[in-house]
Amino acid sequence: MGYLFLALAIVAEVIATTFLKYTAGENPKWWAYVVVVVGYVASFTALSQSLSRGVPLGIAYAIWSAIGVVCIVLVSWVFFKESLTWMQIVGLVLVIGGVGLLELGGKH
Repeated sequence: MGYLFLALAIVAEVIATTFLKYTAGENPKWWAYVVVVVGYVASFTALSQSLSRGVPLGIAYAIWSAIGVVCIVLVSWVFFKESLTWMQIVGLVLVIGGVGLLELGGKH
């Protein structure tokens, strides 16, 4: 159940971070601020619930941040047409690998 809350925390954080794009620039959207605040509150609430259900803090935070980073990079690339170089892709693979090693190391 803890990992279900962790997944919800990740989804909420990715939504909130994505909508930050609409709060910037010359014509910020007022409604995007609402999505950002609600998303981050939901994310931290779900992350807290994940921790209270036994997911270790270091593992939860590593998974939450790494998957969030990967998702945001992909969302930025697909929806906002931001660049994604081979070096950035290698970096994403290394982030995922690092979280995998943290998870494996915690089980020994």
